[in-house]
Amino acid sequence: MKTPPPSPALARVAALTATACLLLAGCSALDGTDEASDADAAGTARLKVALVTHGGEGDAFWELVQKGAQAAAAKDDVELTYASDSDPAGQAELMRDAIRQKVDGIAVTLAKPSAMTGPVTEARRAGIPVVGLNSGIDQWRSAGLLGYFGQDESVAGRAVGGKLDDLRVEHALCVIHERGNVALEARCAGVKKAFGGETENLYVDGTDMDAVTDSVAARLGQDPSIDEVVTMGAQFALAAVKSADEARSKARVATFDLNKELAQAVQDGDVQFAVDQQPYLQGYLAVDSLWLYKTNGNTLGGGEAPVLTGPAFVTKANVAAVARFAANGTR
Repeated sequence: MKTPPPSPALARVAALTATACLLLAGCSALDGTDEASDADAAGTARLKVALVTHGGEGDAFWELVQKGAQAAAAKDDVELTYASDSDPAGQAELMRDAIRQKVDGIAVTLAKPSAMTGPVTEARRAGIPVVGLNSGIDQWRSAGLLGYFGQDESVAGRAVGGKLDDLRVEHALCVIHERGNVALEARCAGVKKAFGGETENLYVDGTDMDAVTDSVAARLGQDPSIDEVVTMGAQFALAAVKSADEARSKARVATFDLNKELAQAVQDGDVQFAVDQQPYLQGYLAVDSLWLYKTNGNTLGGGEAPVLTGPAFVTKANVAAVARFAANGTR
């Protein structure tokens, strides 16, 4: 049985419908909301950012940096990779790995600036923007980085020196857990410059906490005049508290940097104060700044001035204000 041809009226309706659909499709295309455009948008590649640090494995400080970086990556829909090596040659090779992977941006620490000069130059030649964080505030501009996020360690050290004078300290032991790290050296140099009493440096192996405790205890036992131990990290401060107990020393403990356990130690009076440089914020700003640069051409600090994240003193008087954030693992 043959299907009867459509009536003239139905044919006119079909034609009008087709014309309307074409017009609607044309409007949609002009608005950029057609299916092809949606597919293109959905297929847009995510930015890839590499965070390369000198942090030691299992170091609570660098876990905070990572958390901040991960939060920014999640907000910006960035694909983030993290790699670290406390050995400067190893860190340099990790950065070269990121360059070979053709990432869209790199955030790097310059704890040993001379070792990272070559990789930074290679990244720039490859057209990959690089920002610095945490270490290298005096070298980031000469290295050609887009920006820097951290605290001025010399300023922080001088602030601690002044604080020790206020506490009537006479002999400070400044404990450096990584020899040659420009940030740590600058801190102790700042303390010595501002502090009116005697300052001496003690170098310890930061990868071995038992050795740190023993070394500090031994020095306290040798010189009872030491009445303050200044450490460069929260875990080292907690170790120094044990050291003072073992040596039966009168020395009190203060530190740079903060974590959950250290906040509790300040609340309990075991540690006098901490200098918070906000590592979570450093990681967050480093990743977010690369996203802003790649998507909108922004440079925080105008590419000329560092963005400071510290120092801020945390004492028994104000520790409650940050303790809840420290409990969350973000301070």
